[in-house]
Amino acid sequence: MRASSVNTVILETLETSQAHLTAAQIFDSISQRLPAVNPSTVYRSLERLAHEGLVSVSDMGHGALVYEKVGGERHNHLVCLDCGQELTISDNAVHALYQQLEFENHFRLVTNHLVLFGHCQMCQSK
Repeated sequence: MRASSVNTVILETLETSQAHLTAAQIFDSISQRLPAVNPSTVYRSLERLAHEGLVSVSDMGHGALVYEKVGGERHNHLVCLDCGQELTISDNAVHALYQQLEFENHFRLVTNHLVLFGHCQMCQSK
């Protein structure tokens, strides 16, 4: 099986899912379209796509890395360490921080989102 075929199907899967997916979820999804694909091929393709800047890799605190197709607006997450609730916040809330970090450190950020961990209002009140 050609790597480009697997890459294409992975990117299509991530684009249509509109969510962060684990490698196992991606494998389950694409194995219907590509029955000959194996998990190691999916992992290698995800590494290659991340290295090429086409896919972002994040730790959302669920025990497995999650992947997302790069593109569109940057977005950011607040993740509760207690209940696992994920809140999506717009890039407007942290855009100035990105710019400041780039300027002060002479660094070009390529991440498409930021994940911050803490405790949601409900868990704080417990």
